[in-house]
Amino acid sequence: MAVGVQLTPRQSESREEYETFTRVSIAPYADTWDRAERLPEEFLSDFAARGYLGSTVPKEYGGTELDPITFGLFNEELAQGCSSVRSLVTVHGMVSYAIARWGTEQQKGHWLPQLAQGAAIGAFALTEPGAGSDVKEIKTTAQRTEGGFVLNGEKRWITFGQRADVYLLFARLDGQPTAFLVERDTLGLEVSPVVGILGTRASLLAELNLVDCLVPRNALLSRPGFGLNTVAASALELGRYSVAWGCVGIAQACLDSSLDYADRRETFGTLLRNRQLVQRMVADMAAGAAAARLLCQQAGWLRQAGDPRSIQATWLAKYFASVTAFRSATDAVQVHGAHGCGSEYPVQRYLRDAKVMEIIEGSTEIQQTTIAESAFHTRLIGRTNGRADAPTTMGG
Repeated sequence: MAVGVQLTPRQSESREEYETFTRVSIAPYADTWDRAERLPEEFLSDFAARGYLGSTVPKEYGGTELDPITFGLFNEELAQGCSSVRSLVTVHGMVSYAIARWGTEQQKGHWLPQLAQGAAIGAFALTEPGAGSDVKEIKTTAQRTEGGFVLNGEKRWITFGQRADVYLLFARLDGQPTAFLVERDTLGLEVSPVVGILGTRASLLAELNLVDCLVPRNALLSRPGFGLNTVAASALELGRYSVAWGCVGIAQACLDSSLDYADRRETFGTLLRNRQLVQRMVADMAAGAAAARLLCQQAGWLRQAGDPRSIQATWLAKYFASVTAFRSATDAVQVHGAHGCGSEYPVQRYLRDAKVMEIIEGSTEIQQTTIAESAFHTRLIGRTNGRADAPTTMGG
């Protein structure tokens, strides 16, 4: 992996560890997992034993609590091998982060050690058939009852929902979005596999059906009205940051695969690497991966500093990185020609995974609208302050 800035010795050491693990334990098996549409239990056990599921869990609860840059490097390296593995880190990390930030002491003490050790897998259950990008339209309801709450509704496209032990689930309580921790074996909860998905096929997607699902009082993670603007928003921000770095990983994998193939494949008496149109595609991949990585690093610096500008920086990083990943994957398939369309090379998987990245954690179109509105707002503030040339992007 190329690095755009100087990492600390500890960050460099961690990156090398992640790169080695991905190269040895993930990349050789990723296509098999993709075809099987699942990650094997033995891999999940090894992954958890290494402490990798505790990346967003505070150290006091047994986690590793990675700093933002190291967490980003972790996601980039994993995604170079398998985006489904990176997806596990994303959603599991979102649940862990939400509990650590918004949970009661009882919830933290009960769930965080289990999540850190991999004794429990977490999944983020927000999306519904009629509520994707427009999350305010969730229809799942929660009604107060003696001893707890009764949940009714449907959740769809829940990443690792087939395997999760606890769901961070959002429902309307008193008409307002509210977050709950729902255990898998709760009576009234039915989990159904979602198969045949375009990309990240090994991420064990599921549909959740809740019919008079009774959860105890201590399942409540936020008071009514704070489910979306606090719990979901902060978790999604982390998820968006994770996906952005994952897109860098896909783009880098596309570049590496294309370089290797073009350096060996001959057509009409010369190597592909000597073809100017192939060189153009390789150049675009290299520039795109480098630029996306820098945007992710910028977002990471701001997150680490607690700077509120990190929100906009993360949107920029995710938007650019996801678009770059898909373009790089398209070019990588083109470089490989007919071979790129078959299962012999991983570029067809990169293409499918990259398209998913343009949809999840804020679709490309939602991001374009949000970023444009922010740019106009920043320009207006600049004019108000007498600066017509106010910057519309985040500074480092």
